[in-house]
Amino acid sequence: MPTSPQPGRDRGLRAVVLVEGHSDQLALQVLARRLGRDLAGEGIGVVAMSGATNIARYLDHYGPPGLDVTVAGLYDSAEERFFRRGLERIGRRPGPGPDGMAECGFFRCTADLEDELIRAIGAERVERLVEADGGIASFRRLQRQPAQRDRSLHDQLRRLMGGRAGGKYRYARLMAEAVDLDRVPRPLNAVLDHLPPPS
Repeated sequence: MPTSPQPGRDRGLRAVVLVEGHSDQLALQVLARRLGRDLAGEGIGVVAMSGATNIARYLDHYGPPGLDVTVAGLYDSAEERFFRRGLERIGRRPGPGPDGMAECGFFRCTADLEDELIRAIGAERVERLVEADGGIASFRRLQRQPAQRDRSLHDQLRRLMGGRAGGKYRYARLMAEAVDLDRVPRPLNAVLDHLPPPS
């Protein structure tokens, strides 16, 4: 996976949303479409950085040192320090905590995007999505593991999604398609609202 911006893909961009991984990218694109936004048609890119530690080079490329387009983003709570340092590097000075980051267009997921979507949909309903997708046998095996038996259904589902290659990406689409539009997690709504409206 590329860990640097790819300039050939930047033509016509008015804004970008920087996200940590491809599952976040997919979920945001699906939700934007369901909410009536054509991000590509609006000149807005959703860029997966292959990890929070790559934020500085993406901000250098898309922010004031580079293309100087509107830059927004989503981040996991544990990775805030990387995003904060990246913003400071390009001359932005976010205030304290997630509210300060939000003023700069960067919105925090409580733990991660999967956590936000499971809470918005409800763990029991997500379990039914896993079953409908053919993953219930694997999930039952995970639930029987000693380290998982006493954990909540919510946490077991997060472990399922994060514990196997492609799991986050697989369930990102399912959950983004399933969440009720009046229950879209706040960080996702907020980052879409922060973007420039269609011209």
